[in-house]
Amino acid sequence: QVQLVESGGGLVEAGGSLTLTCAASGRTFNYAVAWFRQPIGKERAFVGLISWGGNTYYADSVKGRFTISRDNAKNMVYLLMNSLKPEDTAVYYCAASRFLVSEPNVYNYWGQGTQVTVSS
Repeated sequence: QVQLVESGGGLVEAGGSLTLTCAASGRTFNYAVAWFRQPIGKERAFVGLISWGGNTYYADSVKGRFTISRDNAKNMVYLLMNSLKPEDTAVYYCAASRFLVSEPNVYNYWGQGTQVTVSS
C-alpha cells in the first residue's frame, strides 16, 4: 500500500511559479510517481512522471515549464511549475504505479488533490 498527500496548491498570477509537493508513505520502493490534473468539467490529464531512478517524462503542454523531481530518502516528489498560464488551472493529483505510463487508469494509488488557480 502507498499513501499520497499533495500540498502546495493556491492562487497565483499568470507568469508566476508554484511548487507542489507529494508526500508518500508506505511501500514506496520502486514506484514511479505521476502528476495529473483535472480542470472543472474536464477529464483528468497526464502532466508528467518521474521514475524511481529519476527519469522524467512530460506532457507537451507543460514541457519546458514544469519540472518533476523526487527525494527518495524523504519519500517526497515535487512539481515545480513556472510560467503558469490560466489554462493550467486545475486540481492537481499525484499518483503512484510500478509502470511508466501516462494512462490514469493504470495508477493504483492517488492523493486527494490540490487546487491550483492561475489568474489572468
